[in-house]
Amino acid sequence: MDTMAAIRETFFQECEEQLGELEVGLIAMDEGAADSETVNAVFRAVHSIKGGAGAFKLDRLVRFAHTFETVLDLIRSEKLAPTAAALKTMLRCADVLADLVKAARTDEPVDEARMESLIDELKGFTDDAREASDQGQSGAGAEPLDFQPLTLSIDDEPEVVEPGAAGYVITFTPMPDLYRKGNETLRLLRELARMGDVSISCEAGSLPPLDKLDPEGAYLRWRVELSTKEDVEAIHELFEFVVDDCELEIASASSSAKDEAPQRAHVPPIDAARPAPSAPVAADPSENDRAPTEGEGAREDDALPAGTTTAAPEAEKARSEPGKAEAAAPTIRVDLERVDRLINLVGELVINQAMLSQRVMEAGLARSSSVAAGLGALEQLTREIQEGVMAIRAQPVKPLFQRMSRIIRELTDATGKSVRLRTEGDATEVDRTVIERLADPLTHMVRNAVDHGVEAPDARAAAGKAAQGEVKLSAAHRSGRIVIEVSDDGAGIDRARVRDIAVKKELIAADAQLSDGEIDNLLFLPGFSTATTVSNISGRGVGMDVVKRSIQALGGRISISSRPGYGSTFSLSLPLTLAVLDGMVVKVANQTLVVPLTAIVETLRPKRSDVHAIGVNARVISDRGGFVPLIDVGQELGYRKVAADPFDGVVLVVETEVSTRCALVVDAIHDQRQVVIKSLEANYRQVPGIAAATILGDGRVALILDIDTFVARTNRAAPASEPLLAATG
Repeated sequence: MDTMAAIRETFFQECEEQLGELEVGLIAMDEGAADSETVNAVFRAVHSIKGGAGAFKLDRLVRFAHTFETVLDLIRSEKLAPTAAALKTMLRCADVLADLVKAARTDEPVDEARMESLIDELKGFTDDAREASDQGQSGAGAEPLDFQPLTLSIDDEPEVVEPGAAGYVITFTPMPDLYRKGNETLRLLRELARMGDVSISCEAGSLPPLDKLDPEGAYLRWRVELSTKEDVEAIHELFEFVVDDCELEIASASSSAKDEAPQRAHVPPIDAARPAPSAPVAADPSENDRAPTEGEGAREDDALPAGTTTAAPEAEKARSEPGKAEAAAPTIRVDLERVDRLINLVGELVINQAMLSQRVMEAGLARSSSVAAGLGALEQLTREIQEGVMAIRAQPVKPLFQRMSRIIRELTDATGKSVRLRTEGDATEVDRTVIERLADPLTHMVRNAVDHGVEAPDARAAAGKAAQGEVKLSAAHRSGRIVIEVSDDGAGIDRARVRDIAVKKELIAADAQLSDGEIDNLLFLPGFSTATTVSNISGRGVGMDVVKRSIQALGGRISISSRPGYGSTFSLSLPLTLAVLDGMVVKVANQTLVVPLTAIVETLRPKRSDVHAIGVNARVISDRGGFVPLIDVGQELGYRKVAADPFDGVVLVVETEVSTRCALVVDAIHDQRQVVIKSLEANYRQVPGIAAATILGDGRVALILDIDTFVARTNRAAPASEPLLAATG
């Protein structure tokens, strides 16, 4: 990848971050948090995207972002109220902005009609704000102001500086590229005015005669005398987006008075009279379709109203909290392939460490020997390296939750319902691979929550509920796993209707006796759907069964809880990573298997008084006041034809996806260790009851049990003549 391509890719990566900040800010504003900090963060996000897009001549993106930015500027200068209609339009604009960024990155087509329609809506808000401003000025008898640059001399008078403030002299000379990239001088001056008391003068000595003036040139030099409590770094941050497209000098007032050398941020050579290349930012020469020239920027407002700096949000927050301004932790961008390769190498290190341990044990070295002690230290170090590397891949679920916000907006428009999204724990971190593979199942559940869960406004009113429904997404770490819940405040599951549909579709017998939980799980059967008509949202019977298979493929579990009239909650329990897991290594009929440690509740040696026979072959074991089925793993997998005596082995009490328990009989427990997961499906084929495989310390391959599907099959009383897995030698 050449240098320019790498820079372009970095720009698009930063766009993803800015789009996330834009989404969060607009949602916060929609919920009533239209404070200046939130509005400024939203403005910065759009402004940053526009500035970068201008550098790569992405004209369409610049044009749309500029129109969007103009409306946001009116809101933050309190010339336009952030009404519900305006915010609804801006949320749709955020979606289109994301589409434009994606189209620029992948050369995909975009919906031009939708983009133009939203531009017209944004211009309508701009026109309304200007009309209201003109009426307000005429109603107050205000006279039009004739703006003229004014130079204030302070040579004969001492500078008045408020306590704790410092004085700076800023000399700022824009270059033509500054305007070509969509930036404006006036906004930068307004941001300086927000930082303290300013005195601004314009030096027009380089302005050529009218017949030699280039309309795309830059000829003016600005001098700003600033008294502020901010430090010089805050001023540098304000100019960080334009530092390569201007001459900038920042000096303290005292050093300037003594003719000392100023602090220079960037001093490239510049010919003020040099014409700029004739390359307009946008193809359409209308007012909002190109970056304004210096004259247009000066005519945009007659004064310098309050605005916000273009510095990063962290710097803004630090400056707003005196005494808390600390440098942000440095970060680097790393290619994901490098991280994946490092993770694979760490996996191999875990396997080799296990092999080395096996060789030491086979050599008969005492555990108290120095070799064994060093091996223990190596094992601990290997685990710490593995945990550190996996933490590099860990990402918060926030971007995934933000994606659901757009889906809900589209669904509310399609269904005519009013639904808002509420999130909790979006800072919870999980492996990036899990996040990527979780997007489709989560989308299915959110669509079902809006389409089937939340009622129509009239039905909610009849039930005494608020007209606007709510879908909630939450994430949290529990017992070494991540739990994600999708809940709604709708009507809940109509279990009688679900049962009737299942009977009509011949998914269950008409006389089947099912508990509430078993009826709820009918939703996961292939072909099941409660929709009466087929639409582009639902009704084809494809959805929840796909969700369940996807979650199980991730090594996760899904469960449902529903209360009629109050809504439903779908809970997903997933591993934090798909690379390694803590497992219990067991022996079954001379075969070595691994049972995921998170599924094991307890291990025990059964007493004869605790085991009871049911029927001919079935047995149960007493477990804390109840009874759970006793299952011989070796017989179910086809390793042996006759069930083993449970009193000669060990019983593992495990918990299934619906929080029910069963007891697995194994011959012995070898070890508890961390194992590297190897996909069995990718290297062989899918095997019922087996989740994956791993490589043991002696080089052998061991199968990892899939507790959920394993127990589900045994609960259907599968005969031993149909084993889950054919016995292998």
